[in-house]
Amino acid sequence: MITKFDSLFAGHIDMENAGYAGTPVNDRRFPNEDLAGVFDKAQAMAQLMDRVGYNAFWMAEHHFQHEGYECIPNVLMTALHLAHVTKRLKIGCGFNITPMWHPLRLAEDYATADILTGGRIIFGVGRGYHTREVETFGAPLLDQPANRELFEEQVDIIFKAFNEESFSHRGKHYTLPPQVPYRGYALKELTVVPRPLRLPVECWQPIQGGTARAMDFMAKHGIRGLIGGGSAEGGAMHKVVLGWQEAHARRGQHLELGERLCFGFHFYLAKNREQGIRDAAKFYEENMKMFGELRLVRALTDEQIEIMRDPQRAPSAKLPRIEDAITNGGFLCGSPEQLVEHLKSLERRYPGLDRVSVSLSVGVPKSACLEQLERFATEVMPAFQGAKVREPALA
Repeated sequence: MITKFDSLFAGHIDMENAGYAGTPVNDRRFPNEDLAGVFDKAQAMAQLMDRVGYNAFWMAEHHFQHEGYECIPNVLMTALHLAHVTKRLKIGCGFNITPMWHPLRLAEDYATADILTGGRIIFGVGRGYHTREVETFGAPLLDQPANRELFEEQVDIIFKAFNEESFSHRGKHYTLPPQVPYRGYALKELTVVPRPLRLPVECWQPIQGGTARAMDFMAKHGIRGLIGGGSAEGGAMHKVVLGWQEAHARRGQHLELGERLCFGFHFYLAKNREQGIRDAAKFYEENMKMFGELRLVRALTDEQIEIMRDPQRAPSAKLPRIEDAITNGGFLCGSPEQLVEHLKSLERRYPGLDRVSVSLSVGVPKSACLEQLERFATEVMPAFQGAKVREPALA
C-alpha cells in the first residue's frame, strides 16, 4: 500500500530553449548567480512539500555542471539547512557518490547531520555516472569493475563505522587504521565520533542495471532500492523487482513484491493528457538530451545521440518522445484521475510497495515545480490511504 510520497530534485536551474529544438547540452553555460539559485529553488520546494504532506525531499550530489542540470555539490550541507527551515519533512541523500569521498568522512558527516536534525536525514549511496566528476576526484568510472570494487569496499567500511563501537579494516584500497604509533600504543582500531544516534541507518541506493551481484550486496547491508518507473508494465523493470525479491530470498528474507523499494517517476499534471504532453514534452526532451549522452538510456543508438546534439535535425528525427515514456509507464502525465489510476495499478501489482517518488524533469521553472508539487499533493495524494496530506501551501 502506497503511504509515502517523495520527490527528487537534482538541482536544475530554470531553463529556456529546452527540448530537441533547443540549445545543445554542451553549449549551455550560465553565470554563477543562476547556478547558485538552485539553493533558493530547493528551499522553496522543500518548504512547500513540508506544508502539504510529502514524506521526503531528495537531492543528488553532482559537481562542475556549468550546463545547469545538477548543481548541488554537497547534499548533506544543503540537507542540514533545509531541515532547519522545515518542520517534518525528511531530507534524502539521493545520492552521495561514494567513490568521490573518503568513506570515513562520509560516515562522520552523515552522523553529524543525523544528530543535528533529530534523525530527519536519509542516507544514500551511489557509484556515479559522470566521468567529469568521478575521475576528477581521483576515482575510476571508465573502468566499471574497478568502480564497483572501490564502491563496495567503501560501503563495507561505512557500515562498520556506523554499526561497530570500534573497528578495523584491511582491504585492497584501505587499511584502517594505519599501522602507526599513537599515544604510546600501537593503533589497532578506530571509533567514528560521532556515530549516528539512530541505528540501523536507513540507506538507499539507485538500481540501474539490476545485476544479481549489486542486489546481493544491497541485501547484505539492508540497503533499500530506488528504481525507475516502468515497473508496472511487466518489462525489464519488473524483472528487477523479481530479482530484488530473489536476492533477499537467498539471505532467508521473504519480501512481498515491491517491498523495500521506491518507484521513481517523472510527472506532469494537466487538465488532460494531451495538454500535459504539450506542456511537458520539451522538458522530457531536455532530460533525454542530458542523460542520453551519458549512456543512461540504453535503447539509444550512437546515431541518435549524435542527432540529439543538433537542434536542426533532432525535432524531426526518430528519437524517444514523451508519448512513448507515458505508454511505457515511466512518465506520469495527464489529469489527477489518470495519475491516481496508474498508481493504484501499482498498488495492486506490488503489494509490498509503500513509497513512490514523483519528480519534475530538468529545466522545469521554479514556479511550475511548486505548482505541480502542490497539485499532486492536493489532487492525487488524498486518494491513497495513509498518505499524510496537510493544509495547502500558502499563496
